[in-house]
Amino acid sequence: MTPAQRNYHDRMRRALDHIDRHLDDDLDLATISAVAAFSKYHFHRQFTACFGLSVHRYVQLARLKRAAYQLAYRDTDRITDIALGAGYDAPDAFARAFRQRFGQSPSDFRAAPDWAPWRAALLPLDDVRNRTMQPFAPVTICDVPATPVAIMRHDGDMAAIGDTIRRFIAWRRANRLSPANTPTFNIFHSDPADPAAGPVRIDLCVGTDRSFPVSDGVTAGLIPAGRCAVLRLTGRSDDLEPAALQLYRDWLPDSGEEPRDFPLYCQRVRFFPDVAEADAITDLFLPLR
Repeated sequence: MTPAQRNYHDRMRRALDHIDRHLDDDLDLATISAVAAFSKYHFHRQFTACFGLSVHRYVQLARLKRAAYQLAYRDTDRITDIALGAGYDAPDAFARAFRQRFGQSPSDFRAAPDWAPWRAALLPLDDVRNRTMQPFAPVTICDVPATPVAIMRHDGDMAAIGDTIRRFIAWRRANRLSPANTPTFNIFHSDPADPAAGPVRIDLCVGTDRSFPVSDGVTAGLIPAGRCAVLRLTGRSDDLEPAALQLYRDWLPDSGEEPRDFPLYCQRVRFFPDVAEADAITDLFLPLR
């Protein structure tokens, strides 16, 4: 990428980040174009040419994505408030737009999300963010202390992981293990991107040394102490495969290091929708000998 292309790319990313951070505001074209230092008379065509969707559609999808996360994972949020936050003056208008995009009413999605059409509807949004992904931060090596965790295990189809996440959130809430004061981890026992690797296993974990009844579907575990290569991601973290490739393909061969006998894992430091997607932080850990 030439310096001019990089500059153009960075300006477009500034516009996307501004949208993500101001979903509750009036996102008019003049404001968004000014953030990226583009002319408001040309920005709409520039945006559509770069990303294949209009500014209006991107804003609508970003708001509906946040609304879907709030419905699925934040059951204390009222649907009326979610509708207002998504830019709709009335719940009925929000319900029509939500059903048109995801194939379910907001209340039905909250009760039992149908993940396949939801995921398909958000592919244009994911494509835009993948095109404007920030360069990865430098990999660091640090000594990680031993961390006792409570584990809820997800086995099988990755398409159903949203249901496991919902159970995990409900269990944490019932046991007063808020993400505000207890860390959140995912341990990747297999590669979700490789169907040939067999059934997917991902552990959803919360850092705690408390014990819980086995009937809760939660077991005690330990993230062991040791050296780790750490790669920090800022922004969208739905797909960690590019970051894993950065560690395994680009960093590890040149590092002289050897992986330790413990899976790749991550800590969700700040996550969407509690913060704007542009401000989410995920640390990816590769255990080293």
